Parts: sequence; structure tokens; C-alpha cells
Amino acid sequence: MAEKLRLMAVHAHPDDESSKGAATMARYVAEGHEVMVVTLTGGERGSILNPAMDRPDVLENMTEFRRQEMAEAARILGVQHRWLGYVDSGLPEGDPMPPLPDGCFALVPLEEAAEKLVEVVREWRPHVIVTYDENGGYPHPDHIKCHEVSVAAFDAAGDPDRFPSAGDPWTPLKLYYSHGFSRKRLQAMHDAMLERGLESPYTEWLEKWDPDKPDNADRVTSRVECGEYFPVRDDALRAHATQIDPNSRWFFIPLEIQQEVWPFEEYELARSLVDTTLPEDDLFTGINEKVTA
Repeated sequence: MAEKLRLMAVHAHPDDESSKGAATMARYVAEGHEVMVVTLTGGERGSILNPAMDRPDVLENMTEFRRQEMAEAARILGVQHRWLGYVDSGLPEGDPMPPLPDGCFALVPLEEAAEKLVEVVREWRPHVIVTYDENGGYPHPDHIKCHEVSVAAFDAAGDPDRFPSAGDPWTPLKLYYSHGFSRKRLQAMHDAMLERGLESPYTEWLEKWDPDKPDNADRVTSRVECGEYFPVRDDALRAHATQIDPNSRWFFIPLEIQQEVWPFEEYELARSLVDTTLPEDDLFTGINEKVTA
């Protein structure tokens, strides 16, 4: 390795980092690179999805629980961590859709949030930034805003005329969108379970999948082999005990099947200021040559 490289993953809530690209981050940490997770909100409005944690004391102290969970997940993954300090918007549901709560992240002006993220980017100086696509991975208002803020910060961080009080300019070299859920991946896991005479947790999901819905697999440009680190990913997920039920579908597919059938995590290269050739098997492709030239 010519130089220790730096990857920054920008996420909307605590637990997102463990369900999207966690094994990739664990691999890069093991290889000696530096990884930072930036969590934009505190996840205060997340529902308790683990029955064992559905207790009055947890509900009353959700912010503190989620901070403790995030700290433990970061320790397990071996990553550095920053909070950007915004308040979870929640996932509005109903017909008509209720308004977003005052003061929540999704209502923060883009320039304000982008400047705060630019400050972290300029301080930490990542070579690669990873975030969500324009759909947010799923249409949560915080995920969509996370995409907008991340792209704006990527474009502004190296421009000395943008946010001059946010630190010395630093230009990240590559921007990726993570793509964890695709029809192709679910189908591969489903088929592998049935071939082994096991029940698939994805049967109903696949039956209801709209055949006209675009598949994120068609957008993937980069696959990082990281099956060796799936156990680390799962431990980090379980650290988010208010959000992750250890008996949920997250853990239905045996690790050995995942590692055999789909031993990688997938990304879409959205911006690159270095030469690269697609498809890629490393998010740092082209960067070593650039930084050591």
C-alpha cells in the first residue's frame, strides 16, 4: 500500500452505516486505511424495532440509547465517527401525509447543512465519499436530504470561493452511491436457499416486486469483495439493539451462503476526478496513482 487512504461514509441515521457498506468499511480498516462515518441526525424519531428493547426507559431516553449504540457499532467496525448534529425527521405516514416536524433535518436549508459537512470534509480530507443515490436508498426524507447534502459538499469542498470560513479547501477524488438492495441480489439469495432445501425469507417480497420497477443492480459500477467481513457487519448491526431485531430477516440467510453467493457490496460511481476503468473492484481504484504521483 503506497499511502494510507481515507474513505468517508455519510449516513442519515445511526444504524444506516451498519446496514449499508459496513463490510466494505471493515475491510478497508483491516487493510490499514482510515474510515470515518458521519451521521447527520441522531435518529431520535426511529421506531423501536426490537421487541426486547420496547421498554418505557428506552422510549424516554431514545437519544442516549442511539448514541451508545452508534459508539459500539463504530468500535466494532473500527471506524472514526462524527455527528453532524441534526434532528431526525421521522418517516411521515398517512393520507394525507402529515407535515414534517419543525426543526427537523429534512427542513434545514441545503446550504446550511452542506457547509457543516464541508467543514468535516476539509478537516478530515477524505479521498472517497460514499452516500445514497437521489432516491435515498428508500424514500425517507432524511435519506434524500442526505444525498443532496453529500453531493453539494463533495462539489463545494475543493472550491476556495465556497464556504471560506469552513477550512482550507480539500477536493475528494471519488463519490459513490451505495446500492445494497437489488432484485438480482435478493433473487440469488432466494434461489440459493431453495436449492439447499431451506425456506427463503424473500418469497413474498419477490412475489410483490413490481417487474417494471428499475433494479439498482443495473446502476452498479463497482463491487467490493468483503464476504470475510460479513460477521463484523452483523455484529455492528446487532449493536443497534433498538433498531435491529436479532431474530429478523437481516440474519435469516446463513453467512456461508451469503459468502458463497454474493460475497461483495455494490456501489455506483457518481463522480470521479481520477482515471478508472469500469467495472471496479476497489473504491480506491485510480487514487493511489493520483496521490503518489
